[in-house]
Amino acid sequence: MQKIFKNIDKPLLVISIILFIFGLIMILSASNVTAYMRYSASPYVFFRKELFFLISACIIGIIILHFKTNTYYFLSSIALIVDIILLFVVRIAGMTKGHARSWIAFGPFSLQPSEFIKLIIIVFFSCYYDHYKDKLDSYSYTLAPVALSVCVAGIIFFQPDLGTTIIFSLLVILMFLIVPMKKEIKRKSVTLAVGLIAIVVITLSSTGFSILTEGQKNRLLEYGNPCSKEKFYSSGNQVCNAYIAINNGGFKGVGFGNSTQKYLYLPEAHTDFIFAIIMEEVGLVGASVIFVLYFLIIGRILKIGKDSVTQRGSLICYGVAMLIFIHIVVNLGGVFGLLPLTGVPLPFLSYGGSFCITLVFSLTFVQRVNIENRLYLENMQKEAKERKGKKGKR
Repeated sequence: MQKIFKNIDKPLLVISIILFIFGLIMILSASNVTAYMRYSASPYVFFRKELFFLISACIIGIIILHFKTNTYYFLSSIALIVDIILLFVVRIAGMTKGHARSWIAFGPFSLQPSEFIKLIIIVFFSCYYDHYKDKLDSYSYTLAPVALSVCVAGIIFFQPDLGTTIIFSLLVILMFLIVPMKKEIKRKSVTLAVGLIAIVVITLSSTGFSILTEGQKNRLLEYGNPCSKEKFYSSGNQVCNAYIAINNGGFKGVGFGNSTQKYLYLPEAHTDFIFAIIMEEVGLVGASVIFVLYFLIIGRILKIGKDSVTQRGSLICYGVAMLIFIHIVVNLGGVFGLLPLTGVPLPFLSYGGSFCITLVFSLTFVQRVNIENRLYLENMQKEAKERKGKKGKR
C-alpha cells in the first residue's frame, strides 16, 4: 500500500479531495431546506447519503488501485454485461424519478446503472481497442463495440433518460475518434454515424418528438428566453430562478448557508442547479476558483494520459477527462440557459450517489495508470543503472 501511495499523482489527489469536500459542504447548504420542508426529513439526510457513497466508493477505490490495467479488459467486459442486465431490470422493475425509470432501490438508497455504463464503456473501449490494435483494419473488429453501444444507448433512451443518452453517445463517438486506426475506416465509420444520427433526428422531428415526454420536449425545444411571461411559470422557471440566484451572489456572494433561492424556488437546488446556489453563496470569486480547479484536474488527467506507457492507459485517461468535461459543459450550459436542461450532475459538487461512485472510480483508474507509468520509469532507470554498472566493471 505504501508503494501504491508513493506512486499516485499527488496534485490530482489533493485537487480531488478539495472539490469533494467543497461539494459536501454545498450539498449540505443547498439541500437542508428541501429535506426538511419537502420531505419532512432531517436537514442532513442528503449530506449523510452523499458522504456514505463517497466513503464507500473510496474504500472500494483503494482495492481497485491494486488491480493492474492489463486485467481491465476482462473486468470491464464482465461489468458491461452485468450493467446491461441491470438496465433491463430497471426497464422492467425500476424506480421512477423525474419521469424516468432509471433507478434500482436498495433500502433507503438507490443506484442508477446508466451512470455506471458511461465509465464502463470508456474502460471497455480503451482495453478492447488496445487488445485488438493489430486487427483494426477489419470493420467487424473496429465497429463491434460501437454497434453494442448503439444498443445500450437505445435502452437508456427509452427509460427515458435523454441527458444520459446524449452524454453516453458523445463519449462513444469521441472515444472512437481518438482510437488509432486507419483513416479510411474511421472516415467511413464517422460518415455512417452522421447518417444514422441524421435519420434519427429527422424521424423524431417528423413525429413531433412524440417519443419524448412533455417535460423533455419543453426542455429540449423551448429552453431559450426562460424569464419571459410565457415560460416563467412553466419550462423556464428553474433557469430563471437560477439567474436570480446568480444575480443575488454578485461578486463575493451572500455567504455560506445564506442562499434564498434554495427555499424551494429551485426544486433541484442540490442536484442539477447546485452551481446557481454556489454562485449565490460564494459569488463570482468562489465560482472562478472552482473553474480553475476544474481546469487543473482535467489538465492533470490529460498529462497522465499523455505520459502513459500503454495505449489503453492513454485512452482511459482521455476518456475520463472527456467524461468530466462533458458533464461540466452540459450541466452549466443548462444552468446558464445556453443548452437544454438534461438533469446531468455537476462533477464533485452535485448530489448523486451513482455519479459520485462513477467519479471516484474514474479517478482511481487514472491513478492506476499513473502508478504504472511511475513503476515503468523506475524499472527503466534501474535497468539503465545496472547496464552502466556492468560497463564500469569491464
